Amino acid sequence: MSRNSLPVHENRSMLELIDSHVHLDDGAFDSDRSAVIERAGCVGVEGMVVPGVDAESWPRIKALCAQDDRLHPAFGLHPMFLRQHVPADVDALSSWLDQDNVVAVGEIGLDFHDQDLDADVQRYFFLRQLRVARERELPVIVHARGALEEVSLTLRRMGGLRGVVHSFSGSLQQARHLWDIGFHLGIGGPVTYPRAQRLRSIVAQMPIEFLLLESDAPDQPGAAHRGERNEPAHVIEVLQCVAALRGETEAQVASATSANARRLFGLDRRNG
Repeated sequence: MSRNSLPVHENRSMLELIDSHVHLDDGAFDSDRSAVIERAGCVGVEGMVVPGVDAESWPRIKALCAQDDRLHPAFGLHPMFLRQHVPADVDALSSWLDQDNVVAVGEIGLDFHDQDLDADVQRYFFLRQLRVARERELPVIVHARGALEEVSLTLRRMGGLRGVVHSFSGSLQQARHLWDIGFHLGIGGPVTYPRAQRLRSIVAQMPIEFLLLESDAPDQPGAAHRGERNEPAHVIEVLQCVAALRGETEAQVASATSANARRLFGLDRRNG
């Protein structure tokens, strides 16, 4: 399927979706960003949360989100961009969060999959940003590749936090530990692959109040777009898969997950 073609879904116009994690500022969208946003709107994606990855990305995201009230900025320092961060960036982050339309601190977290990233330096930036989020009473968007156990323990130990672990790929027990402290799971393209049996089983039985849909575009395309650039319109395929796994209608899952995102990120308050 080409990136410009979209799946046909019954009653699509009745669905309202929120892509809780999309890197729309990424250079992969420079040639057709407006068309990407339009395609997302055509399948019912009415809101998109755009997280930052380093201090350089924040002005770019601010400008992008100012052009379209469906786009909601989040600012943070991603662990995979560790070499680009300096301690002063966390001090600068606090002032960036003063803006009224910021919905979260993110993307932040730990990544132990990449052995070249210093784990202790990652912890330094993660903990400082968690403290900022707690002080500001903002949710966090958390990256936890190869580090889910430590991330979960850190969130529980700090307390006073809420948010989402995006691109969740852990066990049922790890998922339950996150639900216990009120954290959501971000579910995207990986769930559409039949081989992702553990993830699909968790999604099938998890409490829907902790479920968010995401694209993580331009990364992590679903099974129908393997090897292609991902985009937020493809969240409709994540929705279709999740609904089938849960034995629920697309409308039910869309309504519940969108309500979860609006509540977590305060989108109704910001759009009101």
